[in-house]
Amino acid sequence: MKHIHLQDDTIAAISTSKGVGGIGIIRISGSKALNILEEIFQSPNTDFTIKSRIMNYGHIINPKTKDVLDEVLAVYMKAPTTYTGEDIVEINCHGGIVPLKNILKLIIDMGASPAEPGEFTKKAFLNGRLDLSQAEAVMDLISAKTDKTFTVAMSMLEGNFSKDIKALRQEIADILVNLTVNIDYPDEDIEELTYSNIDEGLQNIFSKLEKMIKSSKGGKFLRDGFKVAIIGKPNVGKSSLMNRLLNENRAIVTEVPGTTRDTIEETLDIRGIPVVLTDTAGIRETDDIVEQIGIEKSKIAFNKADLVIFILDASRDFDVADREILEYANPDKTIVLCNKTDLSRRISNEAVKALGKSMKVINTSMEDGVGIEELKDEIENMAGVLTSGSKEDVVVTNLRHERLLDAAFKSIEDAIASTEANEPLEFIEIDVNAAYGYLGEIIGEAVQGDIIDQVFSRFCLGK
Repeated sequence: MKHIHLQDDTIAAISTSKGVGGIGIIRISGSKALNILEEIFQSPNTDFTIKSRIMNYGHIINPKTKDVLDEVLAVYMKAPTTYTGEDIVEINCHGGIVPLKNILKLIIDMGASPAEPGEFTKKAFLNGRLDLSQAEAVMDLISAKTDKTFTVAMSMLEGNFSKDIKALRQEIADILVNLTVNIDYPDEDIEELTYSNIDEGLQNIFSKLEKMIKSSKGGKFLRDGFKVAIIGKPNVGKSSLMNRLLNENRAIVTEVPGTTRDTIEETLDIRGIPVVLTDTAGIRETDDIVEQIGIEKSKIAFNKADLVIFILDASRDFDVADREILEYANPDKTIVLCNKTDLSRRISNEAVKALGKSMKVINTSMEDGVGIEELKDEIENMAGVLTSGSKEDVVVTNLRHERLLDAAFKSIEDAIASTEANEPLEFIEIDVNAAYGYLGEIIGEAVQGDIIDQVFSRFCLGK
């Protein structure tokens, strides 16, 4: 059952991940945090007093039984300049489950409540330390799997996206003020708002929203991974390519056709981009029922992929299966690898391009590792995300933000259509006001409580 905590409740949780480690951290936040620490912490110095932001060595003692629970380092941080905006205590103990569990139980017995997932960050949001988009970036930062996903999350946490949203809302607010004045006080001595003035302002907002929404394509790849499917006939080098990219023997490699009878999926980091790599069963005619199922899965992976890597055995002539795959493939999202170039070649790059609608062709040898770096370059280019790696770059990775930006964009688009049709100002105001509200939901202004609960329910305990 979910606990309902008041904002001034003191909460506590283990902030380090489960398992055995050198150090475990328990965090307390709220008005009772210091009092609890004073009750359970014992320093070897008799004249000791706890001061803010000074790490203290001592022991955690059960004040009733006088039992020593662990040897610790503890720090108290005074509000309001803390993560949550409240008094915070962090206790660094040994990282085993026993001392962590026992100390947390003692803290709860002393009056703290067990924290819900994400409750520390929720307090930071409710106390004005972070807006909602920054709070969401905290979880993105924790779950980042590559340098680029970390850089984008850090940019969000530092408020670069929030700044852009707030500036855009101010532009919308300026238009709303002018609309409202002209609607409510048409006979007063004020500057008349022309449709041309309105259109100019809306077009500027439209362009900025369009740019943000375009960044969400790259953001999708950072969020969900860039999906790459390796396709080809049996024994052309698909599993060898996967092993080369992973730098390990993940897939079985033999000269027997049909060795890979199911799709094998792995996630890896290529130039900072999280890539979801799928090695598929070789596409061929077969009577083996299990292999047939694998081939059907290959076709599904082919259609769902953001990028298809089609591997040809360049030491053999084209056959019907090669031609069918090349004809079916989308040239905008397909790279052809002419593999086994260390052997005598029977397929030229020109012949591939002639059949494959001028697809990108790379010569490779899985035996020697030839062409692997060039392939990585192409994957980076086709993913199209954050080539600069700058923290100032704003890339929309959050699906909730993406949907709200789309809604705001549609509202501004409708307002522009009404403006160009010289419709009453009241109609224009409705759409402009809706866009203002959608952008406000991104940063947590005018957002409903159940949405806030949903956002923080996805967090881990102790954060």
